[in-house]
Amino acid sequence: MKIVFFGDSITDAGKCEDYYNYSYGHGFLGFIAGELLYEDPYGYEILNRGICGNRIVDLYARLQPAVWNEKPDVLSILVGVNDIYHEVKRGTGVPLKRFEKVYRAIIEETKEALPNTKIILCEPFILKGTSTDPFFEQLKEIYEYAKVVKNLAEEYGLFFLPLQEKLDQKAEEFSPECWLWDGVHPTRAGAKLIADEWLKLFKNSVSV
Repeated sequence: MKIVFFGDSITDAGKCEDYYNYSYGHGFLGFIAGELLYEDPYGYEILNRGICGNRIVDLYARLQPAVWNEKPDVLSILVGVNDIYHEVKRGTGVPLKRFEKVYRAIIEETKEALPNTKIILCEPFILKGTSTDPFFEQLKEIYEYAKVVKNLAEEYGLFFLPLQEKLDQKAEEFSPECWLWDGVHPTRAGAKLIADEWLKLFKNSVSV
């Protein structure tokens, strides 16, 4: 089974494609690859196609080489935080309506190009942290981006992975920086949380 993970720095997580063991990065994908390959070393091909700083429009621009040409059995997409964060901080983000329009195009064109590929849409998220505190109220619009992702999953019959509520619960139990060290990027604990949630969805619903 070939699985492509498509997204931004949260997926990228410092990957080094020149070295196989480092090609997963140090984020949630590393935990997922470790568990799946431990269970079946020959059963999975897992590709990290995250790039730091990517917004939904960047994913669309590289959709064919990163996804279609790979012909994955499963495509997992995690994107959204840069679309609002870059808009708030630099004015180079992607407004909500355009985010939905481009995300919808990615889904529809991918379903046409790869009709047998199962697609997982992961919920974008934030917590309070050093990178988000100065404009956290504005960044709360990420919740609207998350609603778009969930609604698209429901509309197209795709798999949806909720993450914000789990992170909020953990942030209350301990503190936000234990899970997202700057409010955006996962710590090792945060990466493990995301991986565990992804694996539950994958094993219980996607791979059956």
